[in-house]
Amino acid sequence: MTALALPGLPAVWSQTAQASEKVYVIRVEGLIDNGLNMYIDRGVSAAEGDEDAIGVILHMDTFGGLVDAADKIRKRLLAANLPVVTFIDANAASAGALISFATDNIFMTPGGSIGAATVVDGAGEKADEKIQSYMRGLMRSTAEAKGYDPRIAEAMVDERIEIEGIIDEGVLLTLSASEALELGVSSGTVRSLREVAAEMGWEDAELFNVRELWQESVIRFFASPILQSLLLLMMLGGLYFELQSPGVGFAGGIALLGALLFFLPLYIMGLAQSWEILIVIIGVGLIIVEIFVLPGIGIAGIAGVILLIFGLFASLVGNVGFNFPRLEDMRTELWTITITLLLTIAFVASTLRYVMKTPLFGRLVLTRSTDRASGYTSYDDRSELLEQEGVALTSLRLSGTVRIGDRRVDAISDGDFIDKGDRVKVVAVHSGQVYVTRLPEY
Repeated sequence: MTALALPGLPAVWSQTAQASEKVYVIRVEGLIDNGLNMYIDRGVSAAEGDEDAIGVILHMDTFGGLVDAADKIRKRLLAANLPVVTFIDANAASAGALISFATDNIFMTPGGSIGAATVVDGAGEKADEKIQSYMRGLMRSTAEAKGYDPRIAEAMVDERIEIEGIIDEGVLLTLSASEALELGVSSGTVRSLREVAAEMGWEDAELFNVRELWQESVIRFFASPILQSLLLLMMLGGLYFELQSPGVGFAGGIALLGALLFFLPLYIMGLAQSWEILIVIIGVGLIIVEIFVLPGIGIAGIAGVILLIFGLFASLVGNVGFNFPRLEDMRTELWTITITLLLTIAFVASTLRYVMKTPLFGRLVLTRSTDRASGYTSYDDRSELLEQEGVALTSLRLSGTVRIGDRRVDAISDGDFIDKGDRVKVVAVHSGQVYVTRLPEY
């Protein structure tokens, strides 16, 4: 086994170093997401750019994933200028079935299966008819494009479809390796990549495994819907608790870390655009203005919340400017935002009730009230100067300095100009600011 690293090509390993023809092997494992789309696109593009490449094999074992990511992969495979085949080495469920139908040939290992492509929502329930109809259309058109029976592809999505001798109404279609071979979905039952290559006439070709780069692995990890919800929870929950106390503390650090890990993978994948991140920043800024600058008005706060939610949602969606995909294509993103908001509310409520009472939380986040009743102010309390008399040390036009007893105090005239040396009396103290009036001469 010889390791190869060619400039401009993915890292690969060779099983037949003497061969001149090459077949690229791309693994389709785990959740189908936008990170996997990047990996597959890179692998197919590398094969297309290699004059020695004669084909691509997708080595598949997946229970499905995101419909929008699967659709992107489907489109890329349909546009490939090299033969692409799928080797189902166990499972090709849901979105995996859609990707398989986008390839020129499907091979299955004994015990493998393909089908069960009904779309489910974020709660695991069957999605509504509009979305199911969209998925049926994708399966049908993709099967037709590659010469598979479109009725079989549709029956994997909709249990209402009945095909005489194959599937009864009310049962979702899933095919075993032998059934897929009998119905013409599979081109052969094989046990290894070498057997797939032999079936395609590529037995003398080198097999190159396209390795997933560590960057792509990290992106796939952080871009998964579950982790995205947790990162959003970190960001929103941390922001809430940071706004409860002055300064930048532990909660603020958690919010910043959550924002960085949330936006960076999405930005690299091309989902989060600069203007969307800017909208989130503006939204947070308006919320801060509402709390600390214009409390009680509500306009800045409402606008800030709307911009924050919109910016987060737009960052998850593959939109171009303000041109957004169809609603059914944004189902996963809608569920991610909805579930995260509900989790944030539950997290904040539970934290306020239980966690904030623990000593450890009290060391990390300021939980005590910092209001006037608790002895906290943002200014020196000079209320003891009220009604006291003194002398102007400078002219007050309208502000200056006066002496009250033994203290030098910055003061503001209540309206009249006061000359240096005039006697004054403190008539009001507001927010630490002393107001004086001139006393008449005797």
